[in-house]
Amino acid sequence: MRCPYCKQDDDRVVNSRTSADGVCVKRRRECRRCGRRYTTYERMEQSPLRVVKKDGNRENFSRDKLLGGILKACHKRPVSTDAVEHMVDEIERELHGRFENEVQSSVIGEMVMQRLRELDQVAFIRFASVYREFKDVSDFVEQADMVLGQRRGTDDRRTGAQHGR
Repeated sequence: MRCPYCKQDDDRVVNSRTSADGVCVKRRRECRRCGRRYTTYERMEQSPLRVVKKDGNRENFSRDKLLGGILKACHKRPVSTDAVEHMVDEIERELHGRFENEVQSSVIGEMVMQRLRELDQVAFIRFASVYREFKDVSDFVEQADMVLGQRRGTDDRRTGAQHGR
């Protein structure tokens, strides 16, 4: 492994850990030349998954692109990077488990929205505004009303409140 600081390829592994879900191995490495430490991740190579976009074009699935989109939605929100990484791991694992060669981009978008709705409602609205291509403020209001309605329903079930009686 080449050191990201001095570019030498003489390092040693200081620590190795398997992720909780067993999907990857996290390794702490130390460069023998400059002494700095860095982290690498080792993942099992899987057959490439292609994403079929709305316009019919196909591109390789990109974990980094998925991660970037979710991080943008969560910008300045109280959502940890670990929570986002875990979400991306779950989505990637589910995609590779359910689809062999190709997956519609809409499937990925819905998976992200489902998880963001549970994680952070503001991030969910942000992501939905891009994913669903909101045209004006009424689209935001409609989506916010839906989220608020779901939250009220959850709160009502918790407290045993009943409406209309």
